[in-house]
Amino acid sequence: MPFTLPSRTPSGPRRRSLLAGAAGAAAGSALLVGCSGSDSDSGTSSGSASAAARARARAARDSEQLAQRYEAVLAAHPALSTRLEPLLAEVVRHAGAFGGAKGADASKGASASASGDASPSPSRSSPAASASPEVPATEKAARSELAAAERALADRRMKALADVPGELARLLASVAAAGAAHAFLLTEDKK
Repeated sequence: MPFTLPSRTPSGPRRRSLLAGAAGAAAGSALLVGCSGSDSDSGTSSGSASAAARARARAARDSEQLAQRYEAVLAAHPALSTRLEPLLAEVVRHAGAFGGAKGADASKGASASASGDASPSPSRSSPAASASPEVPATEKAARSELAAAERALADRRMKALADVPGELARLLASVAAAGAAHAFLLTEDKK
């Protein structure tokens, strides 16, 4: 008579599943810490409100500078217009979402440049933004530089999540995710 072991099917989740779930929950809760607060908390002081205003202004300025980089690449490499104009339009919308002073005007400029009009960019009107960024000589290098700028900005925004109130943190996270997607699209070679 052969000896057979009784089949034991675990009734609950396996240890690996629990460990993986716990690790994922810890990472998720770390991200949610910056996103779980409310802008209208009763504990919001004027210091944190001004910090949020500074963070919002910085995010708008960063998006406007990134839009200026896109415009410089488009001016140097017009063949990239089909690929870059939709991304530029998104970056301009991001600046407007953060309350950039030129958000509405810049979106008109981006839509005009997308339609082929050669209107001057409003982002170049400020003294700090008057110097146009240098553009690499090749299209591939220009796209790589834009992708690196998008990644760096997305990383900076993700690090800032814990320091800003809920609604702004959600906006920063969303725009950072869009920036990461832009970086991927910029480095993806056409097949």
